[in-house]
Amino acid sequence: MTNEVKIIFPDGKESYVEKGISLKEIAENISIGLAKKAVAGKVNGELVDVGYSISEESAIELVTLESEEGLEVMRHTAAHVLAQAAEHLYGKGNVQFGIGPVIDHGFYYDMKCRESITQADLVKIEKEMQKIIQENIPIRSYELTLEQAEAYFKQQNQPYKLELLKSIPNDERITIYEQGDFSDLCRGPHLPSTGYVKAFHLTNLAGAYWRGDSDNEMLQRIYGIAFAKKKDLEAHLHFLEEAEKRDHRKLGKQLELFMFSEEAPGMPFYLPNGQMVRQKLEDFSREAQLKAGYQEVRTPLLMNQQLWEESGHWDHYHENMYFSEVDHTNFALKPMNCPGHMLIYKQKLHSYRDLPIRLAEFGQVHRHEYSGALNGLLRVRTFCQDDAHIFVREDQIEAEMEKAIHLIDDIYGVFGFSYAVELSTRPEKSMGDDAAWELSEQALGNVLERMELPYQVNEGDGAFYGPKIDFHIKDALGRSHQCATLQLDFQMPEKFDLTYINADNEKVRPVVIHRAIYGSIDRFLGILIEHFAGAFPVWLAPVQAVILPVSSVHQSYADQLKETFQEAGIRIETDYRGEKLGLKLREAQMKKIPYLFVVGDNEEEQQTINVRKYGEKQSQSVSVEEILKRLKKEIKEKNG
Repeated sequence: MTNEVKIIFPDGKESYVEKGISLKEIAENISIGLAKKAVAGKVNGELVDVGYSISEESAIELVTLESEEGLEVMRHTAAHVLAQAAEHLYGKGNVQFGIGPVIDHGFYYDMKCRESITQADLVKIEKEMQKIIQENIPIRSYELTLEQAEAYFKQQNQPYKLELLKSIPNDERITIYEQGDFSDLCRGPHLPSTGYVKAFHLTNLAGAYWRGDSDNEMLQRIYGIAFAKKKDLEAHLHFLEEAEKRDHRKLGKQLELFMFSEEAPGMPFYLPNGQMVRQKLEDFSREAQLKAGYQEVRTPLLMNQQLWEESGHWDHYHENMYFSEVDHTNFALKPMNCPGHMLIYKQKLHSYRDLPIRLAEFGQVHRHEYSGALNGLLRVRTFCQDDAHIFVREDQIEAEMEKAIHLIDDIYGVFGFSYAVELSTRPEKSMGDDAAWELSEQALGNVLERMELPYQVNEGDGAFYGPKIDFHIKDALGRSHQCATLQLDFQMPEKFDLTYINADNEKVRPVVIHRAIYGSIDRFLGILIEHFAGAFPVWLAPVQAVILPVSSVHQSYADQLKETFQEAGIRIETDYRGEKLGLKLREAQMKKIPYLFVVGDNEEEQQTINVRKYGEKQSQSVSVEEILKRLKKEIKEKNG
């Protein structure tokens, strides 16, 4: 009987090693450098500790901090180092630990401390963590029976761990990870020792209900970030600082764009400035859609429950809908615009020559979101969706999809957005037969291939009525936001008995393409505020220019200028306050107004304007005609 087993490396190469050899030893056999860098491994696709022993033929991979999996393991260990540091500082048994998972860019740990932890305490916890890391404490794991684990955590005064033990399936191993004087219930894997934790920082402190249930007690959650290199940590801290400056909720208040009120939780109120930006977004999209052959419609906010049952939304979506009773009949506020557009199509007979029919709507919809999920304009309970439904013959599907993608590309190009494309396939809960789904998915794939658009397949994430293409835009900070979507639907025409008369005078079903570009105009506005850091381009800015007279004697000239620019369609204001010019300039900059016009003796005498553009230190004196021409050009071309 041989004492060797076969291992297969990621490049397909095979080797035979002694049974029971660890991944660490395999790394050492390859090179000392790799052995020092290996922090974990993958065996047959499963992430494991680097000390894992190979007992049978396996596909293996050595994991370093240069990979996402390696970073995940490091962040997981950093959470344990955080817990160990808290226990050192506040005393064993005085800190009761919940869970400490990995999250994007970092980790957190939920805990209940006898002495409440403050934001200022994070500095001393960080220092203790650094000590633990410098000690380079080996990390090892061992198994316990359920009885042994319960006895251990009872003795350690860890009630939350005892509760977690109850949820572990009977057939699952119970593993404890130990680093020096600290042990924790954990599936792993972890780093070989604490010294492998590199650049980290504790970012903030928050409250969190145990297991996310508001009926449970509140614990304290300490967040941290961790990276393999200090420069990556510094870059991310800079990103967080920039993201904080660009927070659309903060800028929305500063620029007087929108507000929220307890009288309508999760439902935005648009102030004059914000409504102007929204209006310009709608006007831009409306103009582009009209040129592309869309007809605009409007459907009721409230429609009866029977309609939503007929459409299939009731079975898949009713928990997110708002209801009311009118004349002893149940009605629902629409969460989507599709059923209304189906009724509009159905109200008259159509010939094959009429298709495609493109119906567009800026439709207000309502969807119930949990209060904890609400997030400014990015997650609300009512929003305006720039919906369109394109009714096509089967032979028109691919051409119409291409036209819709070109329209999306044109609109996103104006904002400077690049995007990634994702094809989402049939979900587990869906309507319709296999043949229709296969045809739909094939059609979408054909379009993307022909247009040479790189895309990823997102298995099982399509809509319940059909597959879809989603567009993920990248903002100025490189963050991804899913906005535009194209969804192919063979089911809704069947549900609503939609037909057209074909060339053989027979009734046949159309196919529906669901299309959104902004998605939610409210959410898109939130993204734009952060993308532009509140400094909208001239065409979109609520106030495009402000006139600042040097003193009250220049008010008459300022009035004359304001009238000239307003007649030309420029959104302009004047600041007649008796404050110093420097203060008025600073405040106009804070409002991120694209153009500042200063007028004094020289300007009035020469009939010019001293112009300063937002973000620029230099100003220049130009004629009224010249600056008006420049503004009109920037607005028309949507630059600036």
